[in-house]
Amino acid sequence: MPGFEILGAEERAEVLDAMGSGVLMRYGFDAARKGRWRALEFEEALARRLGSKHAHVCSSGTAAVFTALAASGVGAGDEVVVPPFTFVADLEAVLWLGAIPVFAEIDATLCLAPESVEAVISPRTKAVLAVHMCGAMARIDALAELCARRGITLIEDVAQALGASFHGRSLGTFGRVGAFSFDYVKTITCGEGGAVITDDAGLHDAAQAFTDHGHDHRGRDRGADLHPILGLNFRISELHAAVGLAQLRKLDQILERQRAHKQYLKDGLADLAGLTFRDLPDPAGDSATFLSFFLPTEDQARAAARRLAEAGVDGCFYWYDNRWHYHRQWEHLRELCSPALLAVRKAGWLEHLRDIRVPQSDALMGRTLSLLIKLGWSGPDLEHRLERMRTVLR
Repeated sequence: MPGFEILGAEERAEVLDAMGSGVLMRYGFDAARKGRWRALEFEEALARRLGSKHAHVCSSGTAAVFTALAASGVGAGDEVVVPPFTFVADLEAVLWLGAIPVFAEIDATLCLAPESVEAVISPRTKAVLAVHMCGAMARIDALAELCARRGITLIEDVAQALGASFHGRSLGTFGRVGAFSFDYVKTITCGEGGAVITDDAGLHDAAQAFTDHGHDHRGRDRGADLHPILGLNFRISELHAAVGLAQLRKLDQILERQRAHKQYLKDGLADLAGLTFRDLPDPAGDSATFLSFFLPTEDQARAAARRLAEAGVDGCFYWYDNRWHYHRQWEHLRELCSPALLAVRKAGWLEHLRDIRVPQSDALMGRTLSLLIKLGWSGPDLEHRLERMRTVLR
């Protein structure tokens, strides 16, 4: 990770071909586009690769999560169970839909703990948003069983784990809908882009309408389309889809390289006293975007993060203080800083966000470090990195 490390001739060729037609919008302009529908081609290729009946590509991973929630019927007053360790976009999407984020604990997978999810389910719970953080899976089998038993929609955020699987089945296909990101620092990149996948034809229809102002896309004349729902503009362009097509063809190459680099570093750290690795429910399905490990105490983790940076080991994240990915730094969430939230604030639905209590998650994240796995490392790069890490962590 990420795909931008191997942007090359394949992506340039696809982009130039798209430019040659002069049609950069994914809909309409049939004659001018000379039979090429790049967003549609990207969708078909993505669905095949992930084993899903339907895929719909959109403008970003944030748009994908927003669309997945909206197309699943999440709306005002509904509760959505979320983890405290995720990208803030998941919370933004829930809140902009007028829904209520309810936090459950994570476990040593760094993803939602199924037993904690069950403990916070209420009669208002509409969905569980399971986020597969740092390249590997949640206990998705248990979460899927729980949601099916309780009649709750399971939505998977797979933004950081494209290509990961659980017992041979792609992440994103266990819930009713999966959401993906193709931004500049994801496993494959479109520059900006996202996707939702589903086996539910009705949800797919709702998703593709929602991302284009509610157009049903049943005719080629956009002026003649019906508008069965209200929507927004979350469209992807043909240029971004063209990049995605070329990148998707490289996914197996990316995964192979990531897994090899991660395994080398993991094997080289495995004998260090006090260092343990995150739980992987299916190690073979790890996409290997990060190597995540725990140190015995928060103080040791903080000190190690500082010393690793000083030693030149870049890309090692201490998520506990991170402003994008952990709840402790989301001041705007606690203060509910958006005019759009006035109605739900008045209803008193969000007061719990001012004092989020997830002690199990805090205890885990205070001890966690995650090293970004890069594609461009050479053999000597890996050797030097491992040597520096062992020096700091031993």
